This record gives sequence, structure tokens and C-alpha cells, in this order.
Amino acid sequence: MALTGSSSPPTQPCGAPHDWVDRYLLAGPDDQECLRFGTPVDRATLRALVAEQAGRLTAAGLARGGTAALRLAPSLGYTAALLACWQLGAQAVLLDHRLTDHEVALAVERLAPQVLVESAHGPAAAMRGFAETDPVPVARPDGRPAATGHALVQLSSGSTGPAKVIARTAADLLRELDCYARLAAFPKAGERVVLLSSMVHVLGLVGGLLNSLHARVPLTVPVRMTTAGILAAVGEDDRPTTVIGVPFHAELLAGAAAPPPLPQLRRMIVAGELVRPGLPAAFTARYGVPLGTMYGMTERGVIATDLDGTLHPEAAPVHGTELHEDGGELHIAMAASPYPGLDDPTRWSDGRLHTRDAGRVDPVTGRVTVLGRRDSQVSIGGLKVDLNEVEHTLAALPEVREAVVVFADGAIEAYLATERADSDGAAERADADRADAVREALIRELAPFKRPRQLTFLPALPRTATGKLVRDTAALRATAAAAP
Repeated sequence: MALTGSSSPPTQPCGAPHDWVDRYLLAGPDDQECLRFGTPVDRATLRALVAEQAGRLTAAGLARGGTAALRLAPSLGYTAALLACWQLGAQAVLLDHRLTDHEVALAVERLAPQVLVESAHGPAAAMRGFAETDPVPVARPDGRPAATGHALVQLSSGSTGPAKVIARTAADLLRELDCYARLAAFPKAGERVVLLSSMVHVLGLVGGLLNSLHARVPLTVPVRMTTAGILAAVGEDDRPTTVIGVPFHAELLAGAAAPPPLPQLRRMIVAGELVRPGLPAAFTARYGVPLGTMYGMTERGVIATDLDGTLHPEAAPVHGTELHEDGGELHIAMAASPYPGLDDPTRWSDGRLHTRDAGRVDPVTGRVTVLGRRDSQVSIGGLKVDLNEVEHTLAALPEVREAVVVFADGAIEAYLATERADSDGAAERADADRADAVREALIRELAPFKRPRQLTFLPALPRTATGKLVRDTAALRATAAAAP
């Protein structure tokens, strides 16, 4: 199945028709349900909300070729504001609503959007699946128009340190939607989706929100992201239902003590990190349906899938994806770099995206087995965190002399060297004060999912014979155990 609509769109800077939002995402009968944030939303209502947001953005000075940064929680308001940006022909920059004011300020300074869109309402309560938002666009006098024809801009892991700017054209988003349309096991018209992944990130954004709008598959976001809340969202409608989330969500559901009968549940699909051995079987034993997996990247979207759970740990590349194995690292054929303004041959060169994922490609079947990250980026609950960013943030604090951040047992650990006072008693008091100051700084400067679960303060960090900081978790733990 290919995309609906004209097969020969006029040439645009982004490689897609100028009315691609109306043609591919908003089209459909007025009374057709498309979204459910607590209450159902039909297409006529969504179109009216998008028009309203387009008017607000235009009043703030946004025009074709302009730039707007969205700092909004998943919501109907976020959906309308995003589609309005694209409808106006502007470039949308997505900022995770969980970022601190400090992180957002750094991102805005770096990316210089002409308009910043935030909500007039406060943040959503903990465990809420979505928020009530009233998007308020504010013009930024020092903002700049788009330097490229990309429709979407995201940051790889945060807004400081080693985070990379990732950009995608409208044509590439439509290409990904075409990939989803060709997957026989992915939700189709007449079915529905319960989305657990954040709409700010690629799986929830394209695989969830945009694909549901395009495929005319009603999308529901649970009121509460608890086991009971998710199961209630699945059970509130009799139509065949697919749940889309990250492995953490599958773990949550697989651990349900006595879930209600859910005959409408067809499967759950997860992506964002590797699935632990045993989870697919545990999920299927609990619900009698497969736990499908997908492999993808912010830079490319969906890359390979195992939606029926029959290929694990392998996955089959989606339509038009050419994978290569080079020195144990996975490379993907891409005509252009997804990193605007970045000239780094270790990330993209000679028409290939260097994924920095370790993996194997079967030379006969073409299927891929992903083995994990080869660099400092890890996944916490499906959200990408760059350990270098966390380390740089800690090392920049006045209370910290040096820092090493590692990922072990599913959590971030930080080992910090501090300047000690002269006497033992004063040293203990000073360390306690420094610990409090560091924790307070982390609350200001890093989103909750980036903060280390454990902070260990040491007089000095271990080093190798050549003077390099030791990054072996076992060695760091042994040093901490031996410290006074």
C-alpha cells in the first residue's frame, strides 16, 4: 500500500507538496474520529483547532520558511500547534516538555527560533498520559528563519553538550508513513491505536500520531500512564487495538497481576531500546498476543520490524531501507546527512548514516540483529540520554572537580571527585553540603530522566597508568567501597 493522494507532487524545498498536511494528515470525513485525549476528537474539530493555531502563529509573525520551537506536553493543543506550523510552511523545532528552563534556554539560544510556543497551563500531573494545553506563541526578535528546507528539527539527547541537531524533510516523513502503510501487521483503517510513547519523539510522533492521522486509525492516549490506566484505555473500545510504547511499558503490562479480558487487543509494539530476553514470552503468556519490536532512529524513523515477534532477535528492514554492516557497526544508506551544519564523517559520509549501533546483517535474508549502542548514548524508559551531556553538566558545577558517568543495571551512576576540607569533621560536613548543592543543580539543569540515580562522592577518581579516568563500572564501585 502506498501513500494516498497525488503521486507526483510539485517540487518544493522540502521535497513534498506545500499542502502535505491537509492532503495526508487532515483529510477525511468531518465526523470521523481521529484522536482521543479523554474525549473523542473528529476531523472537523481537529481542522478547526489547526486553523485557530495557524492564526495565532501568523499573528506572532510566523510565515512560510520561518521557525517555531514547541515546548508543549503531548496533548490536543500540541497536535494542533505542530500541524499548524507545517501547514504554514514553517520549520517546527520540538523541545521535550520535561526539559528544565535552563535546558530550554540553551536550546533556544542555539537554534534561534522566531517563535517559541509554550502552554498557558502548568505542567501535567505525574503519571498523566496527556496535558491540558493552551499553546501561546511568543515572537523572539533575535530569531532566524529556516536555513534549510527541513520541516522537523529535534535534538538527539538534550539541549547542551554533545547533543546533535537532527532534521527531517516533509518528504522523509511521508516516506516513513509509506513504510508503515506497507507493513501488513501495522494498524489499518477499522482498527485503533493506544499510544504510550511521547509524541515529541520519533516513535510516538510518526509511528503513533502522524501515521494514525494518515492511515485514519483513531488514536487514544490514556488518561493515566499506569497499568490500570493503560488497560482501561485498551478496554474502552471494541475495535481491534494495537498498543505502541517502549519496553518499559511492556514490562509494566506483563507484570499485571490479573488483567481483565481484552479480546480486542491484537498486539503491542515497542521500540526505543533492546527488549530483555524473556519479556516477549511473558507478555504473550499474560495477554495471548505477540509483543512486536521495531528498530529505528530519530535520524531515520523506522528501520526494521518484527511485528509478530517471530524473528526475535532479528528484524526485517522496512521498504526502501538499505542496511550495511561495517566493522560491527550498522550503516544505513541515506542520500543526505540528517545533521544540518555538522560535517562529521563519523556520523554520515559517502551516502551512509553511521548509526553507532552494534549489529549484524544476515547476508542471505538481509535481516538485522541490533546488539546495542557503540557510543555514550543510552536509553532510559525509551528516552535517549547522552552520558557525556550528564558528565559535562556535573563537571561544570563549582562543587565538582571531575566526574565520570556510567550506565549500569539499567540506571545512570555518577562518580564525583570534590575538594575536601582539612579536618575529618569539616570534610564530612562539606561533602554533605556539596551533595545537596549538586542535587539542587541537577534539578535545575537536567530533566528528571537524565539525572543519575546514584551520586557517589570520592576524594579522587581512579585513573589508568596513562592518566585517563577509569570508566569501568566494577572498578569504580570497588573504589567507592574502599573509600573512607
